[in-house]
Amino acid sequence: MDLKHLTALVTVSDTGSVTKAARLLHVVQPAVSRYIRALEDEVGAALFERTPQGMTPTPAGEILVERARRALLELERARAEIRPDRQHVQGIVTLGLLESTVELLAAPLLESVARRHPGIDLRVLSAFSGHLQQWLHDGAVDLTLLYGLTPAPSISTTPVLRESLWAVAPPGTVLAADAVPWTSLAEHRLVLPVEGHGLRTLIDQALHAAGVEPTVTCQTNSMLVQKKLVATTDTWTVLPAASVAEDVVTERLTGGPLTEPDVSRTIVLALQRANRVPPAVEAVAVEVVRLMRGLVESGAWPTAHVVAQPG
Repeated sequence: MDLKHLTALVTVSDTGSVTKAARLLHVVQPAVSRYIRALEDEVGAALFERTPQGMTPTPAGEILVERARRALLELERARAEIRPDRQHVQGIVTLGLLESTVELLAAPLLESVARRHPGIDLRVLSAFSGHLQQWLHDGAVDLTLLYGLTPAPSISTTPVLRESLWAVAPPGTVLAADAVPWTSLAEHRLVLPVEGHGLRTLIDQALHAAGVEPTVTCQTNSMLVQKKLVATTDTWTVLPAASVAEDVVTERLTGGPLTEPDVSRTIVLALQRANRVPPAVEAVAVEVVRLMRGLVESGAWPTAHVVAQPG
């Protein structure tokens, strides 16, 4: 398959228009149409449907677009790694961050990588742990933070830290103690992650161990929604410490670690198990671990503890 054809395929999919794709690729519109037809002839299937919303990939088109996007990205990474300037580590690295860690990690990490490794083009994606693990398996990210990891022989992990779960209450709430028992949490109306979410599983296990039945007024797959509802209504929620540290310091929310039972999660840094890890990916991995440990040691990541490494 011709690279020009694959590039046209991905661009039409992204823009939904042959005309817009031609403009972005600096070619005439008939050329883009010809590239798409050539691919359709090669695979023996229609790749797009014309709809009122524009060019929409068919099921066959979606498969080819996904594979083409990955192939083009790998070629872009290879070009970045073998450029003549070898004084600096170079390359494209896509990092996955847990949604709950973005506020603490994203900005300082981007700044640190740019300062220490200016030749690295760092791209950051955020999602829940299950999605990130799937993206790592599919090659959409090079490395990612995870917790509650489903064992997989294709993934190599390094435990980085353990952090407590916090009770999160409306601003101005006076907590009765430094730590909040799960039985006290259950006295309030709760906004919780949807069932099946990794964090919800930990919460349900803790509530069961405490012998209480909560009143759940809302379930959501958005941490932002959890925090917004708690900030503006008479509800409480449960979140990892990292996701509310800044909100508690600025008094947008009130929070504290949960106890009886104590519940924590271990965050690991995961990479695909491969014979060769590109130097740029190794460099970003080192920066992620260094930054996370520094945040714990400085107290910026509250009620978290660095996991000691063997040896």
